Amino acid sequence: MGLRGLAVTKISVDFQLTFLLDSEAWVVVECPFRLGQGSAGSDDLHKMLDPGRQDVAAALALFGAKVLSAVAFKAGSLRLVFDSGLHLNCRADPSFEAWQMAGPEGWRFVSMPGGELAVWPAGTVPRP
Repeated sequence: MGLRGLAVTKISVDFQLTFLLDSEAWVVVECPFRLGQGSAGSDDLHKMLDPGRQDVAAALALFGAKVLSAVAFKAGSLRLVFDSGLHLNCRADPSFEAWQMAGPEGWRFVSMPGGELAVWPAGTVPRP
């Protein structure tokens, strides 16, 4: 997806959580998501965060972290893994766009309501 090695250079919070990655790419999370470390089955190391309630303080630990991998699944889920050991997992939402991201080459992915993944190729969507 072209995000590998990009660092989180800005985090902003309103009714969504936005990560700017080296001024070249961005990720916006609009629905509750899990931020964790270690195996996915360990509740002690995973916290559910909700951007709609501005309950995202734990995500501030991602500032300066570099993306090791970014995977958008066909069912609308997102998984980001960072060099800090933290990973972000966001599932599709039945009623809302759960997340969206744009890459340095200009492509864009959006998790559509109900679990579809919408994809726009490079150069077809203006950057915010």
